[in-house]
Amino acid sequence: QVHFVESGGGLVQAGGSLRLSCAASGSTAGANSMEWYRQAPGKQRELVAVISTGDYTYYVDSVKGRFTISRDNAKNTVDLQMNSLKPEDTAVYYCNVRKNGFFIGSWGQGTQVTVSS
Repeated sequence: QVHFVESGGGLVQAGGSLRLSCAASGSTAGANSMEWYRQAPGKQRELVAVISTGDYTYYVDSVKGRFTISRDNAKNTVDLQMNSLKPEDTAVYYCNVRKNGFFIGSWGQGTQVTVSS
């Protein structure tokens, strides 16, 4: 099974930037997409960004124009560049990988992002 280690979170003021990184261990061969999620206190985990075969990208409306997802297939990593951060971006951020519509990895510990106003 694939395991993930997320890193790069921290405390930042509103308007600042962070770059998250997710390293996948185990085979992701044949995966269709690599995805970032976040979960704020008291809320459900939500999809933030997707990068799929052919480098097609998708972003939830609330982060469009501010976040950029990218991946390095050779290193089996997926990054999330987050600019113009807002307090509502505060959450624990997680990554995962889908193959044929199903997650093929177990959820990691995530990385905490806290944006102060």
